[in-house]
Amino acid sequence: MLTTTVFGHRGYPTRFPENSLAGFRYALDQGIEGLEFDVHLTADQVPVIMHDERIDRTTDGSGRIDSYTFSQLRRFRLANGEPVPSLAELLKLVTDRDVQLNLELKTDKIQHPGIEAIVMCMVHATSLRRPVIFSSFHLPTLKNCQVIAPNESYCWLTDKPVAQPADLVAREHLSGLHLSHFQSGVPVAERIWTVDNPTIAADLMRRHVAGIFTDDFVTMMQVKRQIAN
Repeated sequence: MLTTTVFGHRGYPTRFPENSLAGFRYALDQGIEGLEFDVHLTADQVPVIMHDERIDRTTDGSGRIDSYTFSQLRRFRLANGEPVPSLAELLKLVTDRDVQLNLELKTDKIQHPGIEAIVMCMVHATSLRRPVIFSSFHLPTLKNCQVIAPNESYCWLTDKPVAQPADLVAREHLSGLHLSHFQSGVPVAERIWTVDNPTIAADLMRRHVAGIFTDDFVTMMQVKRQIAN
């Protein structure tokens, strides 16, 4: 039985701008299993969805997200003409939808004071069918979250091999590791990013990893169905 959840990495960037409401909406309408997205805070502490710390690559503006208030940030546009989405907009979109969310707190390069409490409060106020997976490259962020809500699912992101993974997850109270390559001996949920090669995806699914993050969930779901059949 296949247990690997296919996550749309930043929505469906093969067809839509990454981390756009249009991409998330399309993925939901196509029955996506999971959605992965990234959260920063604006200068006035509004959580917004974007991967980079700066808006230069994905909008028609420039500068750091945390240098703009939310209303200022909304003046800039993604490639499809949409504004930078807020976390509130995404949560409204997924309310009561059967989809697994993976919320990445983007605090590995810039720490946003208070982001954990703000995000947790918003998530807990939303009617979701599945508990959210919270991930970050920054372990102290996950520790801050654990103080606020100790019973949530917290997963550490890394692109390096993890030494003694069993000791790490026990010490840090992690429910999963999100890795750039498969690693044997991981005693908790193992999810791999970013998987766009069907051959690699098939191998990971046969290894029963808990999830893969992909820019092309449509192709990866086809791979999953082929293996199941």
